[in-house]
Amino acid sequence: MAEYLAEWIEGHAVEIKPHTLKGCRDMIRLYINPRIGTVRLQALRPSAITRLYRDLLTSGGRKSSPLAPNTVKHVHTVLRKALTDAVLVDELLPNNPAERAKLPRTQSTEPGMMWTPAQLRAFLDIARGHRLFAFFYLAAYTGARRGELLNLRWTDVDLDKPQIHITGTAAVLDRQRVEGTTKSGRSRVVSLDLSTVEVLQDHRARQDEERHKLGDSWKGGDAYVFTTGWGDPLFPDTPSSLMPKLTEAHNKQNPENQLPHARLHDLRHIHATTLLLAIVPVHVVAARLGHADPAITLRVYAHVIHEQAATAADAFAKAINECWEPPGSHRC
Repeated sequence: MAEYLAEWIEGHAVEIKPHTLKGCRDMIRLYINPRIGTVRLQALRPSAITRLYRDLLTSGGRKSSPLAPNTVKHVHTVLRKALTDAVLVDELLPNNPAERAKLPRTQSTEPGMMWTPAQLRAFLDIARGHRLFAFFYLAAYTGARRGELLNLRWTDVDLDKPQIHITGTAAVLDRQRVEGTTKSGRSRVVSLDLSTVEVLQDHRARQDEERHKLGDSWKGGDAYVFTTGWGDPLFPDTPSSLMPKLTEAHNKQNPENQLPHARLHDLRHIHATTLLLAIVPVHVVAARLGHADPAITLRVYAHVIHEQAATAADAFAKAINECWEPPGSHRC
């Protein structure tokens, strides 16, 4: 198994994004090889894979701690893909034993507790004084991913139409900032409202002031929308670590109006949820989020769709009753 997996992952090294490739290699190195790496490929049985998942759940983490169910699911994804290729591509197996293995239950993919619109406004109020205020505002008002915003150039911003063109993403790989295509591999255009245009205009003016003050010490030219104070492209962990600090600052100033903990990615969930509750069509929300298929949006935000479905009968009855006329009337 270890020999096959090594050949398999190297055979996909060119077509897989660097960040995803590293994740697959880590899954193989940390979780698969230590337990079934010495098993002959043709001797691998579904029961052995089921036992692998069970062992990971109980003692697969650091210092033999339990491994999270979602991590075990990622292990299953890698193993199933590798063994599928062993069947269909390399013709080394008659069938895929991972398909018949028992996968442990995983946590729901639905977003957890998120801020209300009032709580989002409170957070943006406290963030307004920070030089990266526009980053958080744009994340909330466009639903763009962290890496997509960090990759954004001023040439991707059109404040006249107004819209931004999301063409790629930035991530961390071996403690280095790397850039690549978006998660779906496709670019997209996201419209902006007038308040977001004003925020970006203010951000551009602030950035120009910083560049003017530093002169030759400014490092980044004028390409990136979001940079460090010295002009370098922003490191991905910077806004993620800043968000809880801003939240804590708000809570200290407002002991009677506390903001619950939220991740940077939750701003994307707030954007999507708000649009869906406002009856924006799912395919429009999917295009805005960069989902390759609206079915992804339906799956991730199923709880919102169900909430809408609960009111569908009342909405239909209200529409008909408001337009009710005696027989023979042609007003409606």
